[in-house]
Amino acid sequence: MSELTAIEAETLELLEWPRLAQHLASFASTRAGARQCGTLVLPAHFAESQRRLAETTELLGLDGLTEGGLSFAGAADIGATVSLCVKGGVAPGEDLLAVATTLAAARRLRRQIEDAEVRPVCSALVAELRTLPELEQRLHFCLEEGGRVADRASEALEAVRRQLQAGRAARRDRLQEMVRRLGGLLQDTVISERQGRPVLAVKAGVAGQVAGLVHDSSASGLTVYVEPQAVVAAGNRLRELEGQEREQEQRVLIELAALVAEQADSLHHLEGVLTRLDAGLARARYGLWLGAVRPELDPDPFSPFELRDLRHPLLLWQERRQGGRPVVPVTLAVGSCLRVVAITGPNTGGKTVTLKSLGLAALMARCGLFLPCSGTPRLPWCGQVLADIGDEQSLQQNLSTFSGHIRRIARMLDALPPALAGHANPTGWLPPPPHSPQGADLVLLDEVGAGTDPQEGSALAAALLRHLAERARLTVATTHFGELKALKYADDRFENASVAFDSDSLSPTYHLQWGIPGRSNALAIATRLGLEPLVVAAAARQLEPGGAGDVNLVIEGLEQQRRQQQEAAEAAAALLARTELLHEELLQRWSEQRHQSAALQEQRRQALETSIREGQGEVRGLIRRLRQVGQSVEEAGIRQGRLAGETARQAGQRLRQLEAEHRPPIERRQHGGWRPQLGERVRLLALGKAAEVLALSDNGQELTVRCGVLRSTVSLEAIEGLNGEKPSPPNPPEVRIRGGTALAGQGAQVGTARNTVDVRGLRVHEAEAAVEEILRGASGPVWVIHGHGSGKLKRGLREWLEGVPYVERVADADQGDGGGGCSVIWLK
Repeated sequence: MSELTAIEAETLELLEWPRLAQHLASFASTRAGARQCGTLVLPAHFAESQRRLAETTELLGLDGLTEGGLSFAGAADIGATVSLCVKGGVAPGEDLLAVATTLAAARRLRRQIEDAEVRPVCSALVAELRTLPELEQRLHFCLEEGGRVADRASEALEAVRRQLQAGRAARRDRLQEMVRRLGGLLQDTVISERQGRPVLAVKAGVAGQVAGLVHDSSASGLTVYVEPQAVVAAGNRLRELEGQEREQEQRVLIELAALVAEQADSLHHLEGVLTRLDAGLARARYGLWLGAVRPELDPDPFSPFELRDLRHPLLLWQERRQGGRPVVPVTLAVGSCLRVVAITGPNTGGKTVTLKSLGLAALMARCGLFLPCSGTPRLPWCGQVLADIGDEQSLQQNLSTFSGHIRRIARMLDALPPALAGHANPTGWLPPPPHSPQGADLVLLDEVGAGTDPQEGSALAAALLRHLAERARLTVATTHFGELKALKYADDRFENASVAFDSDSLSPTYHLQWGIPGRSNALAIATRLGLEPLVVAAAARQLEPGGAGDVNLVIEGLEQQRRQQQEAAEAAAALLARTELLHEELLQRWSEQRHQSAALQEQRRQALETSIREGQGEVRGLIRRLRQVGQSVEEAGIRQGRLAGETARQAGQRLRQLEAEHRPPIERRQHGGWRPQLGERVRLLALGKAAEVLALSDNGQELTVRCGVLRSTVSLEAIEGLNGEKPSPPNPPEVRIRGGTALAGQGAQVGTARNTVDVRGLRVHEAEAAVEEILRGASGPVWVIHGHGSGKLKRGLREWLEGVPYVERVADADQGDGGGGCSVIWLK
């Protein structure tokens, strides 16, 4: 850190920097951190400012993620204790115990902070931190709560304290026995203490009857406090033991102080790291309280200033802590080629607050503090901030004479470099060279040239601003001189700005306007403040035509035009916002209608399927009842039951056809190389729901899945992964079938227990139900054993299968598989 020059220190006072530092110190957790924040030394190099900003950012994130925030509990100011031990002194037990708690706090913080990927700067800071666990354990072993030396710290100390305890107990018992024996001679039975010795309150008239030493008497003279002779020797012995105890305690403290002195360098380094971390955390919490954002510092002094909605931090404090007026933000946008900004406008309009806000923003960014702005503030690293502010409207009065202003400006010019690097001439500008290690120079001038003859002051102010354009990166000056407003039109390094004034309410709005010079509005303000109207009218008549009055009329016209343009822009922005909202609303409604239509169709389909299932249930129940009735009636009744059963069978067949027509088609998707595994969750394409894989077939073409309480067997093509993966079929195994020929077009497929159903002995409608049950879970041919018999069962099944939409064809099985007594069903 570099030493501040006198003019820099004076600038800090004018900008009320110490007051901001005290606000920051209130967010520190330790006394050492509060001291560092209270001084708030400015970094001398750009890299140090970047490091502080990184520390602030990392600690802000960690503090938000940690429950209750980062805690420095246990961390103490141990610098003086360590220095005392290094000099051979003996620190009190309480101070030595603070060293132990500080070591424990440092170890806890290092464990919370250390993460090189997330927090590289703070992790590097604590990486070399030595927390000295052996020293901490030794201090905790030898010292109890409050800093008292523990008995276990020394065998000799423990022995002395045992003797003290026994001696005190024996003396107390002896005194209690004397109180009981001499009760009639005592004023009180309480054993008191005088000058560290136990005494009895003996009546003055009988004091001679109690042998001992008189240590005191009451104010009335009626009571004498006597130490009985019987315990005098015991008291002397205890005094001797107490001296030995102090001597042993001192030896322990000397040993501990020596251990602390041996680790002095590590302890000083640890205290410095904790102080830096506490200061960084204070910056983070202060920025969070301000609602501030991290600035982007540029080492190039010619980089632009971009500060949107900047608020004065001290006024924010006053607003939130002291109930002050709401702070009006200002926006500053200064390009790379601008060197001087002249701010004009009425008094009490906020010109000086703008100067101070800009100066504090440059200093805060340099110190690693976040800025109370909107968006991302950008500005160059300012190596020097120089100010001459006579602020009669500020929080602190600072009335300066013209001579005082000139002396301060002269010191500012002495502190600036002889010429601005990268400058060629007033009209031509060369590209700036690589950034200067000294950074940018920011100059702030309040009421430049004021306090003297207006004509001479105006000429002096214009010359000074032209000179500063040659030597400083940016100069911001407030003024009422009309001549300074015209500098912009002769030199493109100059720009005008003004604080707005509401002519209707005759009061300033505190908003900063760029590109248009402002009017002082002295007559309007005088009217608002109650000056005699006749005086104001006379002053208005004295304004010379063609002079300042005409200039003010031009400025007024420009301001009106600017307001109209701003209103038009705001109206256009509002119209665009309403159009975007309408567009989003239309898209949302279209999406909702589309989803509602799909949902309605799905509801209708589900309702139809429910009705079909209910109808099928009723048909099956009817079949069961008819079968039961058919077993108990005669032949005529049997024929009637069969007729009713045939009618029920046809109704059930029609219901199945309706269900097939309205069942959503199974999506056939391309394979993507993914294969389901046992226990994996997949999506059933027919239902659109997730299911768990319970088993896989040997050939990998079928899966047994569970969807809710439903357990079924589906083909590989009827599923997909939850993320849309397409299943890839396993490589077809080479299967050799002996004793039979493969059916045409179906490859080598054979009947197994899984794809074969035996319906012999069943009626046609019963056989249909059994065959339909196995067809629902089949993924290949199905073998139906119906036998030869009269052929009625075979014909009934064949007729029914012709109307099943998902059956491709039916044929007799091979001779080896039953021939005409077995039918093979191929699915589509």
